[in-house]
Amino acid sequence: MTSMMPITFVVGTGRSGSTVLSHILNLHPDILSLNELLASLGPWAMPENPLTGEEFWRILVGPHMIYTKLLRSGIVPPEFLYPQRPGRYSAETGIPALSLMVLPHLTEDPDGLLDELEPQVSSWPHRPVAQHYQDLFALLAARFGRRVAVERSGYSLQWIPALRKAFPYAKFVHQFRDGPDCALSMSRHPGYRAMSFLHDILQRVGVSSPQELTPEHLVKLPPEMVEMLLSERFDPALVLDRQVPLAQFGDMWSQWIIEGVEYLSQVPDDARTTLAYEDMVRNPRAELVRLAEFIGVDPDDEWLEAGESLIESSRVGAALRLPPEQLSELRDSCAPGMRALRTA
Repeated sequence: MTSMMPITFVVGTGRSGSTVLSHILNLHPDILSLNELLASLGPWAMPENPLTGEEFWRILVGPHMIYTKLLRSGIVPPEFLYPQRPGRYSAETGIPALSLMVLPHLTEDPDGLLDELEPQVSSWPHRPVAQHYQDLFALLAARFGRRVAVERSGYSLQWIPALRKAFPYAKFVHQFRDGPDCALSMSRHPGYRAMSFLHDILQRVGVSSPQELTPEHLVKLPPEMVEMLLSERFDPALVLDRQVPLAQFGDMWSQWIIEGVEYLSQVPDDARTTLAYEDMVRNPRAELVRLAEFIGVDPDDEWLEAGESLIESSRVGAALRLPPEQLSELRDSCAPGMRALRTA
């Protein structure tokens, strides 16, 4: 059944207008908008070994451990769509990964769509995971009458090498935003505040991912950090009320941008483009036309008008309202990332 359906990945740091972009893409009659698929599935999304259909289905429906912990602790990022229209699953039962942000973006009945997908996906043969994803995209596209797929996850630059390997024919759009504005937005977002907390944990013990943590690492951490890592729920004040210097978010943003720009430099010129949030705000029609043509769909007037109506301009230059000293520190921390963007 495997179909080489055209696929474009919109990658970035997040907090760059990408959630709005998913809504705009979903309005196009030819685009299957895969909202936060990579973010929903997490680091378990692309195993190297071939899988049966049943094994692939377990990846799609296994609740994301970190997101489940956030939900059980009362932290609900606005991107988590399923809790806003609760169905048969909850934070206590665990919300299937595919149901958290992907399926509610496509339908008002994510539980019903999940039930519809299960017997078909589970019956697929033993094969590389990329072939399973290709058929999943084709299955959803046929279900909703779409012909191209666009996956967009907010925190996704680190996925580029794996995506290029799995989907060598894919296109990439790097969506980004002015560094200080983006870092300031991250500092106010519960998900990114949790990421900064996790970033501190990993730095303290000298590893690069949560999967590398061992019991020996944990004994070196303060009790509140161990609580967040090991408990099913934790005090949300650890994330929401924690005092974090803005410059730390600028450092994170710069690190992600520098790595992402390097990854994208390996993508052929005709398979990549950029989309700056500020350009989309200043000239939305022209940027949406350019994006549609790159993806391979017709930028019809009705879609353009609908898309333009969703784009807000009030958030451009948000960092300029900071006290001068804070703004200066934030600009300094974002400077390496800004240089990487200019020289890309």
